[in-house]
Amino acid sequence: MKLQDTVIAITGGGQGLGRAMAEYLAAKGAKLALIDLMQDKLDAAVAACQAAGSEARAYVCNVAKEDEVEATFAKIAADFGQLNGLVNNAGILRDGLLIKVKDGEIVKRMSLAEWQAVIDVNLTGVFLCGREAATQMIKTNSQGAIINISSISRAGNMGQSNYSSAKAGVAAMVPVWAKELARYNIRVMGIAPGFIETEMTASMKPEALEKMTAGIPLKRMGKPDEIASAVAFIFENDYVSGRMIEVDGALRL
Repeated sequence: MKLQDTVIAITGGGQGLGRAMAEYLAAKGAKLALIDLMQDKLDAAVAACQAAGSEARAYVCNVAKEDEVEATFAKIAADFGQLNGLVNNAGILRDGLLIKVKDGEIVKRMSLAEWQAVIDVNLTGVFLCGREAATQMIKTNSQGAIINISSISRAGNMGQSNYSSAKAGVAAMVPVWAKELARYNIRVMGIAPGFIETEMTASMKPEALEKMTAGIPLKRMGKPDEIASAVAFIFENDYVSGRMIEVDGALRL
């Protein structure tokens, strides 16, 4: 699929990895439908995509709310007349141990609210957006691809019962959707990033950051553009489908 003049929706597109993907794809001529919760972040991302020489529009939407997702993707299809791609990127963190014990006493347990918030956005949100994107691709007869952003944490990461479970589910949907949607000329792929240079990692303590980086075989964190280039590769290669691509510097072997 040539990216020039294709329409790509990106959830969490107002900042971080989502914005990096948007600017990268905009530079290749794709038109962007950016979905996020914060209007100011979206406005800045839209302006950046336009500066890169492409059309972009902002859509405020909570991906965990079915009615908002349905309305948003219907609006995207109406605005652009087609939909060729979705990057399911939106996600949140609510890290914590399942049970925290100090001096033999249980002092904290992961709450149901902490569990449910991550599942709602990181897993249910991916399901809802994937379903609605596929619906609009079929309705508009658009060749397309859906990319689910998972994580190497899907294999299990301490302190992330909620996040790891959600990201494992996100990865599991990739081959299911690839098999179900192939008949409509829709491909489905997943990307599992490792540690990437984002606002979140930049806020970490230097000593923690140094220890984390030392454990990566390539001895550095990934850059947002390295995830974005993997996204572009998937969109442009019409025979990749149903697989996960790990972009992690050989961290998870």
